[in-house]
Amino acid sequence: MTIHIIGVDCATENSKVGVARGSLDRGVARIDEVVVCGKERSAADYIASWISSTDPVLLALDAPLGWPQPLGVSLASHRAGDELMVAPNDIFRRATDRFTQRTLGKTPLDVGADRIARTAHAALRVLGELRRRLGQPVPLAWSPELTAGISAIEVYPAATLGVWGVRSSRYKNPDQVEERREIIAALRPHFVLPADVTVLEHNADALDAAVCLLCAKDFLLGHASPPDDLSVAAVEGWIWTRAPDVPQP
Repeated sequence: MTIHIIGVDCATENSKVGVARGSLDRGVARIDEVVVCGKERSAADYIASWISSTDPVLLALDAPLGWPQPLGVSLASHRAGDELMVAPNDIFRRATDRFTQRTLGKTPLDVGADRIARTAHAALRVLGELRRRLGQPVPLAWSPELTAGISAIEVYPAATLGVWGVRSSRYKNPDQVEERREIIAALRPHFVLPADVTVLEHNADALDAAVCLLCAKDFLLGHASPPDDLSVAAVEGWIWTRAPDVPQP
């Protein structure tokens, strides 16, 4: 069964959103197209135009898809000036953020206390727009066993690159072409890449969208760490990152 995978490097501005389209079929993974959005077309525009079959579709979004559960509980009855009785790392940081820091040494930005919240809002807006356009639900996936329809997962490209032993920083400046080529070379054993990878060489947002597909592949192969408590993850979201103890081919 072919599973179509779409990676989205989320941002608050369309011109900084990268979107990548690929597939996984009988163990062969492909990256077919990578684009950067703009004024004319949004991420939802591209994704909706790419979904045309009954095969399962998995969206891998590089953005938080939920907020810390204690944050909502603490603020529901809070009044200005009242003391917050929950520790900062518990109220502003999700369980998945603490897990990622503890197991991989990477600390995601705090969606409860950082500008990344605006990116999260933009990512959720993309999912909402897709639901309206396609007239179908887009639930979060909690298992690699996908059925027909569209589902989504939250990913963290920098952490995935780190687990694979690949450069995960200092490649986003316009002049860092060689550094981006280094990451592209690391993707080649995992994917059949397009003949023309210019957009990946010259745009870090496009490259991050492609790395989102690597995150999706790890999830679909059962190589990503699942949440300890699904009830908490269902509220806060969960970052699906390759487990560090999974042997590398």
